[in-house]
Amino acid sequence: MDWLMGGLAPQAFWAALAITLFAGFVKGTVGFAMPLIMISAFGSFMAPETALAGLILPTLVTNISQSLRQGWRAAWASVVTYRRMIVATVICIVVSAQFVGVIPQQLFLLLLGVPITLYAGLQLAGRPLALKVEHRERAEVISGVVGGLYGGIAGVWGPPVIVYLLSIGADKVEQVRVQGVIFLIGAVVLLAAHLETGVMNAATVPFSAALVLPAVAGMAFGYAVQDRLPQERFRRWTQALLVLTGLNLIRTAAGL
Repeated sequence: MDWLMGGLAPQAFWAALAITLFAGFVKGTVGFAMPLIMISAFGSFMAPETALAGLILPTLVTNISQSLRQGWRAAWASVVTYRRMIVATVICIVVSAQFVGVIPQQLFLLLLGVPITLYAGLQLAGRPLALKVEHRERAEVISGVVGGLYGGIAGVWGPPVIVYLLSIGADKVEQVRVQGVIFLIGAVVLLAAHLETGVMNAATVPFSAALVLPAVAGMAFGYAVQDRLPQERFRRWTQALLVLTGLNLIRTAAGL
């Protein structure tokens, strides 16, 4: 059993399993936030490199499920439609992954948390921030760049993608599928990048694999909730979760 724990004490390992179960449930419900929940919660009781490694395989497996839920044709259509964001995300994950341990993670989390909180807070307050059609291609690339830069450092590239999809008014099914496709491609690149950097190693790979089962179980429960959510309520839940996510990123960056 010790070989699964990534060097953690038993209590910390079981806490990681419970956190992952909850994170999987949230992801199944709204289509994102699993890595955010895991990295912020794990960071309070394990090393940043172990926390990052732990979320990689659960993120990969759950994104396969999410992206293919409507079949491979729908997933491929999303790849074609959002190809600019995908390419930008992939390139920037590879680049920024090389700077793990060099750039302070707290700084990245703070710079991500503040704008995400402001954006989602304004949305919840009834201030729609829809993008004009002529700006969408540029915004898509920028969202991919920002998400990729954060993804390589902290394993978190979801919020900029979610902000973009909310801004263009994507419906629930499309939003969740597109998130899954983009997150899946990013997760593959993140895994490859950190096999190279050494973050994924003989101690952390088994630990990350052990977290796959609770992630998948939680996601199954979340799917049941998602299927019953009306579009407007789904959107509001997404906005509220973005606010909480942003505030938690700020809290983590501040060391509170």
